[in-house]
Amino acid sequence: MAANGVDYHEVFTTKTITVCPRARPTHAHEAKVIHLSNLDRKCPALMYLVFFYRSTPTLHGRQLSSASLFSSLKRGLEEAMSDWYPAAGRLCLAPPPPTGKINLACTNSGALLVEAATRATISDLGDLAQHNDFYERLVCKPPSGACFADTPLVVGQVTKFGCGGYSIGVGTNHALFDGAANYSFLSAWASKTVGRAAEGQVELVEPVHERGRLLVCHGQSQVSLSKSADREGEMGEFMALDHLHQLIKQAVSVDRIVPGGQLKLSEMDSTGHEHLVLRTFSVSASMVSRLKSKAASGSGGTSCSSFEVVAAHLWKARTKAFNIPKHRMVCLQFAVDARARMSPPLPKGFTGNAYVLSSVACTGAELKEASLATVVGKIKMAKQAVTDSYIMKYLAALNAAPQVVLPPLPELTMVSDWTKTPYHSIDFGIGKAVYVTPLATPFPQVGYFMQSPSEAGRVDVRIGLPHMHLQAFTRYFLSAM
Repeated sequence: MAANGVDYHEVFTTKTITVCPRARPTHAHEAKVIHLSNLDRKCPALMYLVFFYRSTPTLHGRQLSSASLFSSLKRGLEEAMSDWYPAAGRLCLAPPPPTGKINLACTNSGALLVEAATRATISDLGDLAQHNDFYERLVCKPPSGACFADTPLVVGQVTKFGCGGYSIGVGTNHALFDGAANYSFLSAWASKTVGRAAEGQVELVEPVHERGRLLVCHGQSQVSLSKSADREGEMGEFMALDHLHQLIKQAVSVDRIVPGGQLKLSEMDSTGHEHLVLRTFSVSASMVSRLKSKAASGSGGTSCSSFEVVAAHLWKARTKAFNIPKHRMVCLQFAVDARARMSPPLPKGFTGNAYVLSSVACTGAELKEASLATVVGKIKMAKQAVTDSYIMKYLAALNAAPQVVLPPLPELTMVSDWTKTPYHSIDFGIGKAVYVTPLATPFPQVGYFMQSPSEAGRVDVRIGLPHMHLQAFTRYFLSAM
């Protein structure tokens, strides 16, 4: 079978079970409702990863059967959820008066684990880094339209391939964890699966599930929050929500702006969104090094991170490929971990969503003329602007902002740094994965930067692009390397 465009063998489900914490949580945990922050509530959807293993795994020198692997993963998940007990819970609506907001009920309802098999081989899939519709069959998806109160927050599927290889597909609800916490949870699951934690071979950080200071807006009215933000000053030059508001005003037609400059957000819809093609671009370690040297030579030798330089290069390449008019505002937004930037910092084991958006904006002409070093410098400044005060203002603005569907915004480039979460290094007792790929997310236009399992220092960039701009982006993004 070819990698794409061919009907694959079916994936057969052989077993489906509910997995609950092995050490039953205390009564207080069972009855507990964790109040979610506005960051948790932004995207309460299952986010999926698929781990691939090419050959038949062994455990303690013996060949591992599908049944024994499934049993080991079940036992590990039971033990991991004893500490990560919210993973066995369900989302629930906040109490009256009705706000439409969700919280997390620790109901001990359990996670879902599926055993499956296919006659397909992993080699049939071609380049594992590239998106493939077949990957959607390698994860457990609850029925569409199911009430979220009945939907598990963690789902897993072990699929045995005809070649003897395996995939482990995991879905975790984004309201439960952000990327950093998800990595910690999966690491805990893997360690419990093989008993490394019990043997003292790995250090597992005790998870902290309370949202703490991120609940600063809990119980406050939108009016009081808005006034509080006004008293502390304007959103600020780097405020992501302010830039986003400007982009929306730029995108909508004049007849959708009422006197006073306010937007009729209720009239916006998603019509006109073009289907995006998911592609993964590999930026080799030598390419990253050359980009860093180019940036350093234009900034007096100032060093920069791989994320900063690749993000700057991608922003310039995408804006050029999209042929954005020079007079229009263009914007780069990226997620910044707030854990260590708050005062006092969040606990080391904090498990909720703690990423806020930072932002850089200029005109298309300014971006075109700017050197790579200049753009990298702007990204550095935007990261430094994420202080405790910035985070509090961001949370307040997020609480006051209405939930709307954004119009198409080609001028907006968004990236997310996953290089600090090397999922391929997580060992469920069967070695490192040959590749770990995310499935399509609710935001396919975001560029995800991932570590490569095959080359240290290489960055794999997964991004969704309109087909009409794919060739141009490929040329501009790769040619300068």
